[in-house]
Amino acid sequence: MTDEETAPGAADDAIAPESVGVGPWEGPWPADERYDPDLLRLGDRRNVVDEYRYWRREAIVADLDARRHDFHVAIENWQHDFNIGTVVRNANAFLARTVHIVGKRRWNRRGAMVTDRYQHVEHHATVEDFVAWAEAEGLAVVGVDNLPGSVPIETTPLPRNAVLVFGQEGPGLSAPVREVCTMVCSISQFGSTRSINAGVASGIAMHAWVREHVFGQRPAG
Repeated sequence: MTDEETAPGAADDAIAPESVGVGPWEGPWPADERYDPDLLRLGDRRNVVDEYRYWRREAIVADLDARRHDFHVAIENWQHDFNIGTVVRNANAFLARTVHIVGKRRWNRRGAMVTDRYQHVEHHATVEDFVAWAEAEGLAVVGVDNLPGSVPIETTPLPRNAVLVFGQEGPGLSAPVREVCTMVCSISQFGSTRSINAGVASGIAMHAWVREHVFGQRPAG
């Protein structure tokens, strides 16, 4: 348990109003060991889908682990990027296998909205450590950034076994990460802004992977 976590359900209760979720279980309690006695007794106000109401956190993680997708997500964290929480939340929503923080270990969990309790998050102190891990796992390193020479993610097939990498807010992917990417994908934009933040970009990129590898919607390159 990390220093951000407390008793079962308590952290989620802190961010959810009483109108969210369900109250105490009515009727005889289920015998299934996946259910948490405290949540059955007090109610479940966590930010989880109805399927997981009253379940223990460990039971939810185990169920997610049995069907996680084949892509990972990584984000550089050299300046305590505030986008990381959103990236973790998106990774949970799109069922990424793991989120990898490259650089500083500490990150602001507020934007994750407690989804880091259900999402695997690993740390790599250096780019070299991250690359060694990706190579050992046989994963393609796919950068996501609007860089010269990048290919549009809307029309480019993404590798199934991949780690989608995002840079810091502002500078984007660092030079050492750019050098190890097997490909860099850009997200098409149509307004006046130069870029979108890593939190938004991560959701678009993960959904592109899901559309291709879960729904079979191959991009027309």
